Amino acid sequence: MRREGVETVNDFTSLFPGDSLIIRSHGVPPQVLAQVREKGLTVIDLTCPFVGKAQRDADMLRQEGYQVVVVGEKQHPEVQSILGYAGDNAVVVDTVEDVEKLTLKTRLGVVAQTTQSYGNFSEIVLTLLRLSKELKVFNTICSSTKERQDAACVLAGKVDIMIVVGGRNSANTTRLATLCREKGKPAYHIETADEIRPEWLLSVETVGVTAGASTPDWIVEGVIEKLKQLGKDSGVVREE
Repeated sequence: MRREGVETVNDFTSLFPGDSLIIRSHGVPPQVLAQVREKGLTVIDLTCPFVGKAQRDADMLRQEGYQVVVVGEKQHPEVQSILGYAGDNAVVVDTVEDVEKLTLKTRLGVVAQTTQSYGNFSEIVLTLLRLSKELKVFNTICSSTKERQDAACVLAGKVDIMIVVGGRNSANTTRLATLCREKGKPAYHIETADEIRPEWLLSVETVGVTAGASTPDWIVEGVIEKLKQLGKDSGVVREE
């Protein structure tokens, strides 16, 4: 994309009226969109539809007078974009322990970072139910994320180790690795086939491979081919 003239920017103030600005899938707070349009930039909004729904639900809860609770990672750009719609008294929680540390209002509205696990989301909602007098919950977890997580957990139950392929900073990929480990299996989060270490495969017969939502197919295929080659060299039979 850089060869085609597309540049990455963290600050749009250096752009000029008429320039085009792509909003990535994580979205941005509404204040940023307003500033971008005021500057005269052409906006190409590629916010994920599931993220857009979480933003709208947070805005609706704010307008209805609920204190908004966002279940997710506080510093993640998607969560930051949702917070922009959630109001000044919105809070972010990632664990039940986070909830226990807060003093919350009695009317709570809940949305989730789209890559959250259902298990963690459910535990936090049940805790909030105990602490509140009125609770309104929008399940904004991406359906394809849920399907990917379920498939990874099933696969983890059938193999000796899991290889999880995707960006180091990818929330949904990191969550996949965590869920596989919770199934009691070693799970190695890698970005490319070059990171596979032969010692991971010692005394291993079966290997499961899963990948984050944005991981290109050619990256995954490269990992599978590397595992096949290692299996051939060692005489071990593996599955992907």
